[in-house]
Amino acid sequence: MSLAGRHVVVTRPAGQAAHFATALSEAGAIPVLYPVLEIRDLDDPTPLLDAAIRLDGFDLAVFVSPNAIQKALAVVLARRSWPAGLRVATIGKSSERELAAQGIRNVISPPLRFDSEALLELPELIDVAGQRVIIFRGDGGRELLGDTLKARGASVEYVTCYRRGRPRLDPAPLLKLWEEGRLDAVTLTSSEGLRNFFDMVGRLGQAWLRKTPAFVPHARIAEQAQALGLTRIIPTGPGDDGLMTGLVQYFASHGNPTAN
Repeated sequence: MSLAGRHVVVTRPAGQAAHFATALSEAGAIPVLYPVLEIRDLDDPTPLLDAAIRLDGFDLAVFVSPNAIQKALAVVLARRSWPAGLRVATIGKSSERELAAQGIRNVISPPLRFDSEALLELPELIDVAGQRVIIFRGDGGRELLGDTLKARGASVEYVTCYRRGRPRLDPAPLLKLWEEGRLDAVTLTSSEGLRNFFDMVGRLGQAWLRKTPAFVPHARIAEQAQALGLTRIIPTGPGDDGLMTGLVQYFASHGNPTAN
């Protein structure tokens, strides 16, 4: 197995890394869990509670991530059932799995690319004139989805259902692996997470990170990596499957660990 014995850093938030870490282990790799985003509850859940009460007034609900699904539905479904006539859209296989676990199926979701651009290309989100759309997301984030739907004639409301933060983790285990020449790859699944990771590992870690194979499933993350001076950026397909395929293909053609 090309990944046998490879130390691969998994930077997904705590609680969202298990699926990918298991796949890495099954391929013989050694997953190194180092979450670079922390998902925090809201200080004031009142707007989310209010949205739960008003859900019947919307035509489409969009969840931008598994975090949005977990945090929003924990509040909504504790107070009411999901409206039978309210369509649901989301992005990514992880989000689809999370919705299914909550009993919500037949969702609108792009099959190949997992970003807002791909979601907006679907027929269900092109003809939205006069529709009322509610978007569940974390604090901040891109405005592309809502702005585009508004331009297409929809009425759009954002609901913040969690906050993002940077964890306080000791980078010493990573620095030790780098120093020993045994940290073989880093997987990065968001631009914000990459920026956090870069800050969290400090100047010494940054020097090693810049020459470590970094696997990224989206062009925006690759652009951020390049801006930070990373020199070994490997674009992959979307999601866990894309990352796994990229890792296997890369290390199949690189006999010895190269991130030292």
